[in-house]
Amino acid sequence: MDSPRVTTLDTGVRVVTEHMDSVRSVALGFWIGTGSSHEDESRAGLSHLIEHMLFRGTAKYGSLEIDQIFDAMGAELNAGTGKETTSVYARVLDVHLAEALDVIADMVWRPRFAEDDLVNERQIVLEEIAMYEDDPQDKVFDVLGGAVFGDHPLGRAIIGDAGVVATTPADGLRAFHAERYVPRNVVVAAAGSVDHDDLVRRVAAAEVERAGAPLPPPVAPPGPTPAAVRFLTKDTEQVHVCLGGPGPARDDERRYALRVLDTILGGTSSSRLFQEVREKRGLAYSVYSFVSLFAHTGQVGMYLGTRPDNVASALRVVGDELDRLRTDPVPADELDRAKENVKGRAVLALESTSARMNRLGSSLLAGLPLLTVDEMIERIDAVTADDVHELAAEVLAPERLSAAGIGGDEAAFRAALAPVSPELVAA
Repeated sequence: MDSPRVTTLDTGVRVVTEHMDSVRSVALGFWIGTGSSHEDESRAGLSHLIEHMLFRGTAKYGSLEIDQIFDAMGAELNAGTGKETTSVYARVLDVHLAEALDVIADMVWRPRFAEDDLVNERQIVLEEIAMYEDDPQDKVFDVLGGAVFGDHPLGRAIIGDAGVVATTPADGLRAFHAERYVPRNVVVAAAGSVDHDDLVRRVAAAEVERAGAPLPPPVAPPGPTPAAVRFLTKDTEQVHVCLGGPGPARDDERRYALRVLDTILGGTSSSRLFQEVREKRGLAYSVYSFVSLFAHTGQVGMYLGTRPDNVASALRVVGDELDRLRTDPVPADELDRAKENVKGRAVLALESTSARMNRLGSSLLAGLPLLTVDEMIERIDAVTADDVHELAAEVLAPERLSAAGIGGDEAAFRAALAPVSPELVAA
């Protein structure tokens, strides 16, 4: 397996590849530096809507033709929008790489944005938003985002605002696309049976739009936001609870300690939250922790869903476990088990061409080093019990934690937060 190679074209597009001898497929992706955090309120959801519209056809390819081309390859074509990136990607046999590249490049650079297509796609996205609003287990994460980041765009839902989606005309999408989809803001990544020099030639030959255009202005980092409680009253069988606060940014070297901390807290079936809340007491079916890393900040969090009668008991256990992590060093055997888990998941994931392509594209776009597997393992191995303890004391401090809930009784929810953070009861 070769080391990753990177080439920057005259247009500003960056191409990154990793050759894998043992496969006949290629995972290919276009990574664009645009997501929900780059939108003001009047454009909330345009990154996501544009992602949908890329599939509605270009000047060269119709929507059905795009589907038929990839179906004929036996290939997978998909896309995704995040807080800071949009990606369009496919996994194809190596003999189909040139054709896949041609189609995806046209989708990314020259989407048609026809008004009649937009009318239909708006309805699809509005249905997606309605489905999301009906699912409290998903919705509660964005409620927490609003509590942690306040009015900053990082606190808004990626999926967008229904009012913006319903009223933005095609010209508005074209303007946003022209602002964000510039060559210096695009990375083409590939992993698998791919020749770097050949792919560079093909990407260079593909006509781009706005060659040499400057990068769009960066998003201002979020300012300090007081911990808050946000609650949505909804008729649900369970109360859906998220706790969390700001964490390290994606380029912070403590990100490796953060992954180990997350594994210990709630990232596995042997983690503290899973064992104490679910296995020992039966207070929840779903309970786990999570982390998100962004350009200037990050987020740590925990989720659990439980019946109203169990909220206070479950949060009392969560509060006890957070106290224990903040005050007591992690035992050596637990630390070793967590580090091995992090290493194992990372290495096993990289046996997939798609996972390797994702790592290449997202890392290069974010300005992160393209570490080898051995370098990544070294950084995980270097995490100490003191690193985890110091990080837990910082990011899980009661005064930093916000809370989000969806259910029927806000007063009971607020009262139940006392073991986690007394400040939140009155927040």
